[in-house]
Amino acid sequence: MILALPPTIDLPEDSSELSDDALLDIVQRHTIRYFWEGGHPVSGLARDRQKTAGDAPNDLVAIGGSGFGIMVIIVAVERGWVDRAEALRRLHRMLDVLEGSPRHHGMFPHFVNGSTGDTIPFRRKDDGADIVETTFLFQGLICAREYLDQIAGDEQRFRDRVNALLAQAEWDWFARKGKLYWHWSPRHGWAMNSPIEGWNECLLAFVLAAGSQHHAIDPDCYHDGFAGGPAFQNGRDHHGIVLPLGTDFGGPLFFAHYSFCGLDPRGLSDRYADYWEQNVGHARINHRHCVLNPHNHQGYGADCWGLTASHGPTGYIAHAPDRDVGVITPSAALSSFPYVPDQAMAALRGFLTKPRNRIWGRFGFVDAFCENRNWYARTYLAINQGPIVAMIENHRTGLLWKLFMGAPEVRLGLARLGFTRPGTNRQKDHPGADAAHASHSEREAAVLLAVS
Repeated sequence: MILALPPTIDLPEDSSELSDDALLDIVQRHTIRYFWEGGHPVSGLARDRQKTAGDAPNDLVAIGGSGFGIMVIIVAVERGWVDRAEALRRLHRMLDVLEGSPRHHGMFPHFVNGSTGDTIPFRRKDDGADIVETTFLFQGLICAREYLDQIAGDEQRFRDRVNALLAQAEWDWFARKGKLYWHWSPRHGWAMNSPIEGWNECLLAFVLAAGSQHHAIDPDCYHDGFAGGPAFQNGRDHHGIVLPLGTDFGGPLFFAHYSFCGLDPRGLSDRYADYWEQNVGHARINHRHCVLNPHNHQGYGADCWGLTASHGPTGYIAHAPDRDVGVITPSAALSSFPYVPDQAMAALRGFLTKPRNRIWGRFGFVDAFCENRNWYARTYLAINQGPIVAMIENHRTGLLWKLFMGAPEVRLGLARLGFTRPGTNRQKDHPGADAAHASHSEREAAVLLAVS
C-alpha cells in the first residue's frame, strides 16, 4: 500500500508559507493515490475516472490512463513513497490482465474490463484497436521496463513480458494509403476512418511505430501523413508568441503533455520544428490567453489559467483558447511545469485559494472548475491526473524523460524519422550528413534492440 502522508507534510489550511518543493511533494503524493489506492481492485489498472467521494463500482479501466499510471508508480518508487517490490507486484498484476485482453494486430482497445480484460466499447464503432491509447500504455511500460533493471528474478520477467507485448504490435498493419490509422474494429473494420494527421497529441505513436523492430512503418507515413495533414505547420504570431505547429492559439494543452511525458522535447527537433520551442510557446499562449481573458470569464488571471480537455458543466470538452467556455483544468497548468515553471507555480498557489473542499480532495485537484457557474467537478480523470505527476517529475528531475529517451526503440524511431537532439547535431554544410547520421543512429539503436 502507498505510504500514508505524514500530517507534518499534508496540505495545511494556509499553504502560502510552504516552499515550492514542499508543495510539489504534496501535490504529487496526493495525485499518485488516484492510481495506487484508486486502481482497479483486481488488476490495478487505472479507472477512467474516480469520484471525489465514494468508490467507483464499475470495471471500466482506461488503457492510455493506465500507461500514465505506470509512469506515476515509477515516480512513487523513485521518491520512496511506494515500496519497489510492492510496485513490481502491482505491475505484474496489470500485465496478467493485459496479456489476456483481446488485441487486434497487437493493439489494445480504448477501454477494457479491469477484472477480465474484455473490451468495453468506447463508441458503437470504436470497439477494437486504438493505437493512440496503446501508445500511451506502451510509453508507461517502456519507462517501467527501463527503470526495473535488475538482471534476474521478477524484474527480468517483467521486462520480458513487456518486450513480448511490444513485439506483437503490428504498427505497419495500421498504415494505409500513406497514413497511420487510429482505429480498427473486428466488426466494423476501418469504418471510423480516422487517419492520424495534423499536429495533435499523437507524435509518440509515429516514434514507436518507426522504432518497431519487426513492424516498423515507412518514415513517409510520418512526413506525408502526420506532418502533411491539415493544421500541422503554423508559424503565425499569437499574443506576440510565434507558434511553429498546430492550430491557431495551439489547441488544448494536452498536445504538449501526453506524448511528452516520455519524449524529452529539450533540444528535440526535426525538419518541421524545435519541439521545446513548440511546447513552451503553446503553454505561454494558453497562459497569455487566460491573463488577457477576452471573454471576461470569472476567476481567470495569472494565478488561474489552463485550458485543456476535461469535464465541464455541459460535459467533456477539449477546452482551448478558441474554444473557451470558462472552464479551467488544473492539469493544464500543472502539467506545464517544465515549460513555464513560474506561471505554473503561480497557478498552483492560486488554485489553493479557491474553496478548498471543492477544488482539492483525496486524489489532489479535481478535474476542472468553472467559476462563472460556481461549478467544481466531483470527479478526477486518469488522463489528466497522470500527466500532473509525470510532468512535475520531469520538471524536478527529468526522471521519466531519461528513462524513455534511453530506450532503444525510441532512439531508433527518432533516428528513422529524422529527429536530432543535443550532442547528435550534424555539420549543416556536410553533404549527405543527414543520411549518414540517421544511418549510424539506426544501426546503433538496432543493435540495442536486438540484445534488449
